[in-house]
Amino acid sequence: MKTLVLVEHADGAIKDATLAAVTAAAKLGEVHLLVAGKGVDSVAAAAAKIAGVGKVHVADGAHLEHQLAEDVAPVAAALMADHDAFLAPATTTGKNIAPRVAAALDVMQISDILSVEGADTFTRPIYAGNAIATVKSKDAKKVITVRGTAFEKAARDGGSGSVEKVDAGSHDGKAEFVSAEISKSERPELTSAKIIVSGGRAFGSSDQFHSLLDPLADKLGAAVGASRAAVDAGYAPNDYQVGQTGKIVAPELYIAIGISGAIQHLAGMKDAKTIVAINKDEEAPIFQVADVGLVGDLFKIVPELTDKL
Repeated sequence: MKTLVLVEHADGAIKDATLAAVTAAAKLGEVHLLVAGKGVDSVAAAAAKIAGVGKVHVADGAHLEHQLAEDVAPVAAALMADHDAFLAPATTTGKNIAPRVAAALDVMQISDILSVEGADTFTRPIYAGNAIATVKSKDAKKVITVRGTAFEKAARDGGSGSVEKVDAGSHDGKAEFVSAEISKSERPELTSAKIIVSGGRAFGSSDQFHSLLDPLADKLGAAVGASRAAVDAGYAPNDYQVGQTGKIVAPELYIAIGISGAIQHLAGMKDAKTIVAINKDEEAPIFQVADVGLVGDLFKIVPELTDKL
């Protein structure tokens, strides 16, 4: 069985989510990669070194510079003539491209898989992760998105895949890149951070959210996250949101401060290895999943914790 994995990359670097997708693909069979973009020779060379990769298909064209789904999906769909499964990370990019590939192939997409049980059988979460469904596909060609936190990351070195140029297609004109506002931070990216400090609506304002959480995160070398309630209240930007409608994370340590633990938030962070919860409500649902719980006023506890680190 031949698999084709979409390589997510930015600024010449391959994103960690791709490495998890490679691990999932390896459970199905031979792993090939698709690198699409403009001037991506260095990315292709790095992709060829990923452990377990047999071949790297490179689609290089000016119209692929911003990797618009409308331009990348036809390239992937064309390559599926020689592959049995297309896998993409379950990220914003992957979720944008994979459904278009599935539509082009006229097959059902299997979304957000947690494990590979067989060549046609997978598990995936339903009901915000409260139940796990085992699904079996009868489609000859599989289109799959992979939850990055559910699979180990493939090693970036150790592979010796071949690199092959493929037809990059052409710009279809249905969508045009206008601009991108990329947030920049010295802190780790949420989805790859080993430590995350998250805040909820209990902080009361954006000023208090940042004045209390940022120093703590800096001391721990952590990323900063937020509940949907905190984001909706304007305390934190959208890219801080952790949860079912935000980012799915699985750090070594997750510190939830002033977060009640709504089911949608738990769906995004309950795979963390150690969960610490700080909340003044001892009945808060977050304590049901926490390894360590502290009942108290966050406005007293957080500054004291920061001072002692």
